[in-house]
Amino acid sequence: MSAPVTVLGLGAMGSVMAEVLLRNGHPVTVWNRTASKADPLVAKGAARADSAADAVAASDLVVISQIDYQAMYDSLGGDVPGLRGKVLVNLSADTPAELRRAAAWASAHGAELLAGGIMVPPPGIGRPGSCTFYSGSETALERHRDTLASLSEIVYVGADHGLAMIYYKALLNLFWTILTGYKQSAALLRSAGLAAKDLRPFVAKTLTDLAGDGPLGFVAFLTEQIDGGVSDDEGVLRVRVADMAQIVHAFQDAGIDTGVAEAYLDLFRRDLDSVLKAAEKP
Repeated sequence: MSAPVTVLGLGAMGSVMAEVLLRNGHPVTVWNRTASKADPLVAKGAARADSAADAVAASDLVVISQIDYQAMYDSLGGDVPGLRGKVLVNLSADTPAELRRAAAWASAHGAELLAGGIMVPPPGIGRPGSCTFYSGSETALERHRDTLASLSEIVYVGADHGLAMIYYKALLNLFWTILTGYKQSAALLRSAGLAAKDLRPFVAKTLTDLAGDGPLGFVAFLTEQIDGGVSDDEGVLRVRVADMAQIVHAFQDAGIDTGVAEAYLDLFRRDLDSVLKAAEKP
């Protein structure tokens, strides 16, 4: 029989995790602060716990999917003797600093925390292409690797508990930046009577080119530049400022919100000012 698992938190993400674990043959105990959210999972074979303490007692592995880490503290309370010897896999989002604090909290209660940043929306859980960044005890991760691998590909990033969330937030920042940029670019086309579908093929090619190794592979170029401590020169920054200033004006003419573009313009101008000031020093 597959190892038993407890799932705390049955929102959009946690309920899918519990269902995937059930499909993979794991005895699953579930608990949620709103008890009725467990009903569909109980109908599929999950065991309902009457309290968070009962849920934790049911399994050595406790998967937590809540709004943030404070929800874990609130759910489990201040004094939880039942945590001793448990592995808490918290896949909730929070700050890297909070993950480190949570690791100390878990250790003080005799438990081990595995922090995770899961890089897929709920429908992708248990499907190819999903992945989760894990940080904390590699020994604990290996002990439960088979179970956790049923949820997503495992990417271990180090013993520092904050690292999983650093990777998660870094990619989430990139995700929202790209999608926001696409929406605003599509709005610019729509102002001329065109559709987003007219832009999409070029967006797809641009993203592929940026991530590739060809002449437009700027991600590779920037990676070497960043890791090498090399700054953009004055000429590059002047072009960047001019380009973004023109984008701001184009958005204004089209009636598109300029807040994001103006923020980037301000950033590029400050970068240029820094380079010019550095050049003035004897």
